[in-house]
Amino acid sequence: GQVGAFNTLVWRWQHRLYGFVLRYTGNHEDARDVCQQVLLQAYRKLGRLREPERFSSWLYQSALNACHDRQRQRRRHPQVSLDHDEDGAGGVTEVADLPERSAAAPAERRELRELLARALQALPDEQRTVVVMKTYQDLKFVEIADVLGIPVNTAKSRLYHGLKALRRQLEAQGLGEGSMSDGL
Repeated sequence: GQVGAFNTLVWRWQHRLYGFVLRYTGNHEDARDVCQQVLLQAYRKLGRLREPERFSSWLYQSALNACHDRQRQRRRHPQVSLDHDEDGAGGVTEVADLPERSAAAPAERRELRELLARALQALPDEQRTVVVMKTYQDLKFVEIADVLGIPVNTAKSRLYHGLKALRRQLEAQGLGEGSMSDGL
């Protein structure tokens, strides 16, 4: 019930949670809304958490549930956004570490980000969740399995199949082996 505790919660988790939700949903507005909702909910329900050592799993599970709720809501009530990102790109995947190849490099990175974001959104939910948690959130397989309530080997299998599907989609869009190793 302390404002300082809430500020600490937000400071520690907002970026990780936002990154997870953004990569899962592919939408900045949804990511902001879901993060705010999840952090407020976590603050209100923190006293009910029986196993404090499972806080991160509990928080990610809450975020995943909120993402699913948002998807169901969007299917029932589709909306058209009039807003665009500042750079005109989806911005879901950070490719800032790609080497500069030419003056066209920023445009190439933006295009690669968009292709990767679309490919990620095309994955089945189960695979996309594990790919985002492992690749972008750097969670361990044990943590992923805990969040999703699945065996560790199932998490590993979903990652393998998800990355394989991403590679196929990107190859189908004309990205060669070199481009993918830079971006993935």
